[in-house]
Amino acid sequence: MGYMMNDKLVFLGLLYFVQGIPYGLQSSLLPLYLRGAGHSLTRIGFTKVLYFPWVLKVFWAPLIDRIGTKRRWLVGTVSGLALTCVSSALLAPDAQLWGVAGTLLAMNALASVQDIAVDGAAVGLLKGRGELGLGNTAQVVGYKAGSVFAGGGLLAVIDVAGWSWMFLLLTFVYAGVALFVWGAPVLDEDSLRSQQTDVSRRGGGQGADIVRPWRVWKKLLAVPGTPWTVLYVLTYKLGEQGAVTMFPLFLLDHHMTARELGFWNGVIAMAFSICGSSLGGVLLAQCSIGAMMRRVFVLRTISMVFQSSLLTVLEPSPLMKGMAVLSMSIQHFLGGLITTLTFTTMMHCTQRADESVQATHYSFLATLEVLGKLMFSALAGGLVDWLGYQVAFLFFLTLSAGTALHVWTATITGALREHPLKQPQ
Repeated sequence: MGYMMNDKLVFLGLLYFVQGIPYGLQSSLLPLYLRGAGHSLTRIGFTKVLYFPWVLKVFWAPLIDRIGTKRRWLVGTVSGLALTCVSSALLAPDAQLWGVAGTLLAMNALASVQDIAVDGAAVGLLKGRGELGLGNTAQVVGYKAGSVFAGGGLLAVIDVAGWSWMFLLLTFVYAGVALFVWGAPVLDEDSLRSQQTDVSRRGGGQGADIVRPWRVWKKLLAVPGTPWTVLYVLTYKLGEQGAVTMFPLFLLDHHMTARELGFWNGVIAMAFSICGSSLGGVLLAQCSIGAMMRRVFVLRTISMVFQSSLLTVLEPSPLMKGMAVLSMSIQHFLGGLITTLTFTTMMHCTQRADESVQATHYSFLATLEVLGKLMFSALAGGLVDWLGYQVAFLFFLTLSAGTALHVWTATITGALREHPLKQPQ
C-alpha cells in the first residue's frame, strides 16, 4: 500500500512540477528579461494577458471530463508543451517578441488543459483523508518547485547559455515526462473508469443541463456563501499581486542585477512561499479558518507597509538589499499561507452545493480566483509608469487593507462564520 502511494505522489508531483514551469517563466524570468532589454513596465504588465487560457478552462473542463482518458489528455498536452518549447528555441526574443508571446500563450493553453486532466486523475487516484492530504501537498510543492525551477534556475541557464539552449533543455524535460506518463502503471485503470463514468452520465439524465446551461449557473449562484466567496476570490490578491509583480522590477531598476533577483526572488522567496503553503495545512488542523484568516490578512497588510517604506531608499547598500530580500521572503510566505486558506474556503463553500454541480462550482470559483489575479497583474505596470513606484504602492497597500477589513467582517457576521472548519474524525 505504501509503495502504491509513493507511486501516486511521484506521478502527481512530477505532473504538477512541469505544470508550474510556464508560470515561473512568465512571472519571474520574462519580466526581468524584458526589463533588461529596455521594455516599459506597461508592456511587461500586459504580458499577464497570456495567462488568459486559465480563465477559460471552466468552459472546456466538461469536454475533457467526458472525452478520452486522462492518460491520453496528459500525454497529449505534455507532448504539446515539448513541441512548443522547440518553437520557442528557434525564436530571437529581442526581434520576435510577438512570436515569443504566441508560444507562451500556447504553453498556458496546454498547461491549463493539463491541469484539468491531472486534477481529474488525482480525484480518481487518491483514496481517503490521508491520501488526499499527501496528494494536495504534492500538488502545492510540485507546482511551486516547477515555478522556482523556471523562474530561478532557468534564469542562470539563459544567462550562461542563452535563450535557445534554455528552451531545448525544457523540451527534453517535457518529452521525458510525456514518456513517463505514457507508461505510468498508476493510470492502468483509467480507461475502464472513463468508460464506466461515460455510461453512468448517459443514463443519468444530465443532457438537459448541457442543453440548458443556465440551470447549472442558477444552481451555482444559489449555493449559500457563493456571492461573498466570488467577491473575495476576485479581490483578495489585488494589492499583493501588484507588489509581488512590481517590487522585483523596482529592485532591478535601482539595486540588484537580474542574476541576483533570479536567486533571491525566483528561488529563496518561492521557497518561503512553499513553506507558507505547507504551514497553512498544519495550522488549519488546530485553528478555525476564520481566526486564521483574520490574523494572516492583518499581517500581510503590515508587511505591505514595510515593503512600501523601502521604496524611499534608493541607494544600493548591503542593508537595503538585505531588507528587500527579507521583505520579498515575508510577502511570499504570507502569500503562500493565504493561498492555502483561500482554497480551503473555496472548498468549504463548494461542499454546500448539490453533488451534481460540486465539480463545476469549484472550477467556477478557481477560474474567478485566477481572473482576479490576472486582471490586476496586467494593469500594475501601467499604474507604476503613470503614478510612480511610491504612489502605486500606496494604492496596493490600500487594496490590501480593504481586503483585510472585508475578511475581518466576514469572520464575525458573514460567510466565514457560516463556514466553520470541519475537524478531522
